Amino acid sequence: MNVKEIERYDLVILLMAVALTCFGVVMVYSASSVMATKKFHDGFYFLKRQGVYALLGFGVMVAAMRIDYRKWRKCAVPLLLCCLVMLVLVFIPGIGGAAKGASRWIRLPGFNFQPSELAKIALIIYMAYSLDKKQEKVKFFSTGFAPYMVLLAILLALLLKQHDLGAALTMGVVALIMLFVAGTRPRYILGMGVLAVPFICYTVMTESYRMRRIKAFLDPWQDPTDSGFQIIQSWLAFGNGGVLGQGLGEGKQKLFYLPEAHTDFILSVVGEELGLIGVTVIAAMFLLLILRSIRVAQMADDTFGRFLALGIATLLGIQAFVNMGVVTGLLPTKGLALPFISYGGSSLIVTLFAVGVLLNISSRMRGTP
Repeated sequence: MNVKEIERYDLVILLMAVALTCFGVVMVYSASSVMATKKFHDGFYFLKRQGVYALLGFGVMVAAMRIDYRKWRKCAVPLLLCCLVMLVLVFIPGIGGAAKGASRWIRLPGFNFQPSELAKIALIIYMAYSLDKKQEKVKFFSTGFAPYMVLLAILLALLLKQHDLGAALTMGVVALIMLFVAGTRPRYILGMGVLAVPFICYTVMTESYRMRRIKAFLDPWQDPTDSGFQIIQSWLAFGNGGVLGQGLGEGKQKLFYLPEAHTDFILSVVGEELGLIGVTVIAAMFLLLILRSIRVAQMADDTFGRFLALGIATLLGIQAFVNMGVVTGLLPTKGLALPFISYGGSSLIVTLFAVGVLLNISSRMRGTP
């Protein structure tokens, strides 16, 4: 790819994605080296894996950048059906993998793939394709709202069966925002939101671990050694970091105090080692990435591209916002990774694929030579 080809794309989105990913590889090593040494006798264990995931992700991103995004129309239905099948396969013994009571992975040689990550993008591609076809029909309940709710109910049921409430809520919010922008009547969306409240309450109350998370969110000091332990350790990490931080690699909370330090709570390690300034820079990079993605959605060459870019921008924004809210105690624990930065192959590769699609849309915006 030469310089002229690169200049066709939104360079801000490209640079933010690459910078955040590279920064994530560094922070994964910083957050996991001690734990990896004890558990795997190799301090570079997670660094090597995340490095490989990043290289694969960059390869996928470059490939997606070169593929005309309009070709994804033909893949919308098959890709979504494939994801539905994979979401079922996680429950089959010998194929699916479980951890901490959750069945979310398909076992592959040397790698566990999480279908829910791909399902998020598949849903966005399908909805962009379908909303583009329906146009004015989205204003009617029977043709423009109910069919999506049925599809969403199937997807969310499978995700909740996997004990993945975070992914379920994320997909639900992304779908409703896309429908709202497409012209669905607000009263349908508001009505669905009202109906969803008792269901969400029931889902939370019927699972003891979810109730513990809610109680920990409301008062973590009520049980500081169990349900409130993680968020308290996260607060201590931010407090220790102060404004300037303790220095890269010098954090203490990652030394078996802060659970999931290299995954969901990696921003806490950033806060301790790089301080308020480091966290602010990361938040600003995400904000810039999302704003530029929204700009791509506004200036896309066609309706399909606008919906596709909007869905990707919304997904990235929600995941980043929720993760930051969780680690600072502003939201209950959801188990959502911080895009680009948290350890995890499925999340990183799929996220970079989504960025590649977004960049291809940016290369064909109105007014682009």
